[in-house]
Amino acid sequence: MSADKTLIKARLPRGFADRGAADIRATEQMVSAIRKVYERYGFEPVETPFAEYTETLGKFLPDQDRPNEGVFSLQDDDEQWVSLRYDLTAPLARYYAENHKALPRPFRSYRFGWVFRNEKPGPGRFRQFMQFDADTVGAATPAADAEMCMMAADALEALGIPRGQYVIKVNSRKVLDGVMEAIGVTDPGQKLTVLRAIDKLDRLGLAGVRALLGPGREDESGDFTKGAGLGESETDTILEILDNDSEAEDTIASIDTRLANSATGQAGREELEQIAMIVASSGYEDRVVIDPSVVRGLEYYTGAVYEAELLAEIPNEKGQPVVFGSVGGGGRYDGLVGRFQKEDVPATGFSIGVSRLQAALAALGKLDTRPAPGPVVVTVMEPERMGDYQRFVTALRDAGIAAELYLGTTKNLGKQVKYADKRNAPAVVIQGGDEKARGVVQIKDLALGKQLAEGITDNKEWREERPGQFEAPEAELVDRIREIVASAGA
Repeated sequence: MSADKTLIKARLPRGFADRGAADIRATEQMVSAIRKVYERYGFEPVETPFAEYTETLGKFLPDQDRPNEGVFSLQDDDEQWVSLRYDLTAPLARYYAENHKALPRPFRSYRFGWVFRNEKPGPGRFRQFMQFDADTVGAATPAADAEMCMMAADALEALGIPRGQYVIKVNSRKVLDGVMEAIGVTDPGQKLTVLRAIDKLDRLGLAGVRALLGPGREDESGDFTKGAGLGESETDTILEILDNDSEAEDTIASIDTRLANSATGQAGREELEQIAMIVASSGYEDRVVIDPSVVRGLEYYTGAVYEAELLAEIPNEKGQPVVFGSVGGGGRYDGLVGRFQKEDVPATGFSIGVSRLQAALAALGKLDTRPAPGPVVVTVMEPERMGDYQRFVTALRDAGIAAELYLGTTKNLGKQVKYADKRNAPAVVIQGGDEKARGVVQIKDLALGKQLAEGITDNKEWREERPGQFEAPEAELVDRIREIVASAGA
């Protein structure tokens, strides 16, 4: 290499991550489990591209010279702005609007894949992450929302999360809008402050939310957050609705009473009543609960909203046990497809944050993160006999056994065995000139060899014992390797 060659520093862009074999296999394991649940409910796969015209994404319409606020964008050769998808729902709305004449209605589909957000990265917050969505387009009934919640519960249990360690919380945007009507809040800024305060109920409790609905709250560090400025009566109305320690029937009755004069609130109450009835009749009432504190997608959802939360404590970055919280959510978005068609098209959907949930499952020990067994490695003792070694590899592969020929440059057997160790190979196959003349091979069971070597402390003894290594006729190679692979769990 030239001494004056300029080297490029190898580094990842901020907010992105490389993934190794164990991580990829764990994701595949999750996706397979979720897919089986969704297909059991009658949903079929759809795949949309990573990029959409920027105007398709809706929330991020181009309003500046370069529309990259929240999304990654580029200008095509026809001067059209194209962006990497921010979620999987807006692309589905475009797909349905473009193909609706050929699709059944209601249309039930699922999608999974990477989404991208041009936002500031932080601990556990990435610019690229995976989601798994299911949506029903063309069904206005709350039964479609109830089904989403029950399917979410089944998906979490299929991933190994036991009943009692998760909950699906359900609310309605109409109830939240009805609260605003009931207390007379019309200013958009004040509405947002009220909703943000409600959203902090799990973290701050009723007392904390009361402070944020009123004059404001000072946290433990001394920082002050300005409140919504509501009076005692308005605050009491909200908190009486949010106090959700009761059964679904009592919660809905409280909404009915407190929002008696709000037509919007009553419409939301009726939706929740139907969802609760369907959930209870299906035996999911202990997993899907009505919770008026759920606040999601203020610019997105039009009816029912729901959130999947893990209740188990999981160590955070500092090793402290904390409740993990939300791993997915969704709701009814009746206005999204209507952006592309003259008629409004009702739709509802649920999204699992695969990347986030995978971190939780790994911490809970629900995913096998051990390195998967690698291929059997056939070593090369005499490069001029490469054809013989390749014949061994082919025989193993034809028998359905993962195998590879050592393609490195070293002739040193020890280094080739070390390579096999790094590949997590269950065994290596060795044949020198002497073995070739006798029609045999040496097989080294690496897993067994490690176990046997633990009791040998003397280097000379180790060389003489050659733990885990044995000789076999060439004709028995496949059978003997199959036994080793089976015992290794490959």
